Amino acid sequence: MIKLRAIMLLLLLGLLAGSCAPLLPVIVPVGKDQARCLPFFPDQDGWYGGDGAYSIALDKKRSLWLFGDTFVSKEKGRKDRIGMEVILGTTLAVSTCAGEQFSIRYYLKKTNGKFASSFGPDQWLWPQDPFIADRVLYIPLLVIRPLPGPARPFHFEIAGHTIARIRDYSAEDPNNWPVDYLDWTGAIAPGIEALAAASVVHGRFVYFYPLYRSGKDGAPVQGNLLARLPADHLENPAGHLEYWTLDGWQKKITPENLKMIFSPGLSELSVRYRMDNEEWLAVYLSPEDRGRRLLYKTSRKPEGPWSPPAALIQSIDEVDPASPLYHPQTFCYAGKEHPQFASGRDLVATYVCNSMENIDDQESFLRRNLFLYRPVVRLLRR
Repeated sequence: MIKLRAIMLLLLLGLLAGSCAPLLPVIVPVGKDQARCLPFFPDQDGWYGGDGAYSIALDKKRSLWLFGDTFVSKEKGRKDRIGMEVILGTTLAVSTCAGEQFSIRYYLKKTNGKFASSFGPDQWLWPQDPFIADRVLYIPLLVIRPLPGPARPFHFEIAGHTIARIRDYSAEDPNNWPVDYLDWTGAIAPGIEALAAASVVHGRFVYFYPLYRSGKDGAPVQGNLLARLPADHLENPAGHLEYWTLDGWQKKITPENLKMIFSPGLSELSVRYRMDNEEWLAVYLSPEDRGRRLLYKTSRKPEGPWSPPAALIQSIDEVDPASPLYHPQTFCYAGKEHPQFASGRDLVATYVCNSMENIDDQESFLRRNLFLYRPVVRLLRR
């Protein structure tokens, strides 16, 4: 199912064009001491790789990390994933910075002695971009439903949108946080497949950049819209969600009034406000050439106008035939920025690489190589 999630994310992306002079990327050596607090993701606490890697600062010391379908094992020191179990859903980690020292702990949940998803014991839930509003943590989750019949790629559908609401996240172990769930499925406009591909709290609204897919005159239409919800209606969003259209903010969207912010569509990205430039910054991985470039766009306002895409990294090693990390079945996705680890005008970004091989093949490149299917950290200096 790991491949199913990754392939869906890849397919939901489209070809993006345009670039300018790239920033100078500084590759962060995973697991080595740094002169500053930068993330890395060691195999420990039973965790052996996950995708997604959305993060949010909980306070001045802690950041929460959200991963999608995750490789897990009770064995320490594994050198491969052969025979390893997979958690379908969402897993959590909490990182801290003590001076210049980054530390992370994965909090894998267990039910009846078996590894389990952190959310929805009876549902398959994928994480999206979390946000904090009025000191309450909200974690948007996609409800995934397998279709009847034999398992095969793409044999599933997005069945809804659930929000995990956490009023008290002070406990060290996130498995001890009290969680209740809000069902937003009926409040979201038809055609929206992933509401919280990116989430932003700004003013009295929470803004989302949802992935939209529909048809117009028989032709497929897809891209990322801009939606907003008053922060005082997070418990009852029905009738209060608005969408940025050709006619301004509207509560209904049609193929005729759509206004795409990112086209033809991104299933994961980050949109954050940069105080140093007084502008919004979107960071994402291009689907072009299997995720060959890490791109960015800027804007003075959440609704745009947005600049043309430009390259942060022109060539991702894992899909570069000249790199020793290359494999012909590898593709990369889930690019995003993590501003709580940035300093000055630097950017700290992650992406994830996966394989088109059959995940059940125990001798596959993904199973044999632990460097795949985990967040790759890049420090980018401007």
